[in-house]
Amino acid sequence: MSVRHEESRSADRRVRLQGHPVDSYPVLQPEAERGSVRRITVVGEEILNRSCQVVTDFGSPELSALIDDMFLTMYVADGAGLAANQVDVDLRLFVYDCPDDHGVRHVGHIINPVLDLPDPGSRRLVDDFEGCLSVPGAGMAVPRTDRAVVRGLDKDGNTLVIEGTGYFARCLQHETDHLSGHTYLDRLSRRDRKDALRQMEDHREEVFARRAVKAASLGR
Repeated sequence: MSVRHEESRSADRRVRLQGHPVDSYPVLQPEAERGSVRRITVVGEEILNRSCQVVTDFGSPELSALIDDMFLTMYVADGAGLAANQVDVDLRLFVYDCPDDHGVRHVGHIINPVLDLPDPGSRRLVDDFEGCLSVPGAGMAVPRTDRAVVRGLDKDGNTLVIEGTGYFARCLQHETDHLSGHTYLDRLSRRDRKDALRQMEDHREEVFARRAVKAASLGR
């Protein structure tokens, strides 16, 4: 998922790390400092169209390295969230660094997430801008609920319950969708989907160039 244009990461905003408040947090995540940039898959690639496999091996160096790489790849692409199949890995895992509508920055990862939404009678749908790192250069208004809870595990197998409101709730829904083989394009009308794909064709090379410049500035 893309960072909303009016939002930027800050080292001094309020931060919740893996759902828990922390006093401070750097702009570049510590995981990203250790990571390598991976290629981001683009809509139309088969791995984005199927449900990802459940993670069963916890606490491994390989899983930690994947998370590190995903954080750096997300950062270089100016993302708010990134799912494993977006770096061509067939696992139920996503990372996030996303603000909510109250100025709180939420940072973390979650494995084997299960999404809980409010009951239909109490949920409120909000149309807001949504972009996707796998649909580079496009953005459309997508209806999402304004509250969401994701239950899953961290890389060591510990239980996580992550609650989101506003734009962060949108991020949680967007990334969980990815792991079920869906992009936000699947939630659009046929006309809006064509518009988004047209935007991508017009702007994708510009987006790829910006990513390359940012990666080079970090020496990656």
